Amino acid sequence: MQNEIIFVVTESLDGGYEAKAVGHSIFTQCDNYAELSETLRDSVKCHFDEGKESSLISY
Repeated sequence: MQNEIIFVVTESLDGGYEAKAVGHSIFTQCDNYAELSETLRDSVKCHFDEGKESSLISY
């Protein structure tokens, strides 16, 4: 069963964006909104064992 991972995204004071997953210890940042989706997927892959990560990511 896949679980959805929801991120709260805010603009960083230093520029760019910061994202924190709700209910998980996953944090990430990126320089622009165009990079956000890829950055979130990479951070989820790093957090979970291979094959155990969710493919449903919302922000």
